[in-house]
Amino acid sequence: MLIIDSKDCENIDKALKKYKKKFEKAKVLVQLRERQSFTKPSVKKRGQVLKAVYRQQVASGKFD
Repeated sequence: MLIIDSKDCENIDKALKKYKKKFEKAKVLVQLRERQSFTKPSVKKRGQVLKAVYRQQVASGKFD
């Protein structure tokens, strides 16, 4: 649960902006999407390896 401390004189728009930032930093939507379906640990690891290979290729200059 996200709690936003707002002062009485603070504008509601500022409070809403703080809430949106806190919500995004908490990665609530990412967690919900991950929980919608189960992925096997081997599939997760394979994805991480493929991302690492791609990052290395980009860093070395093979991809533009």
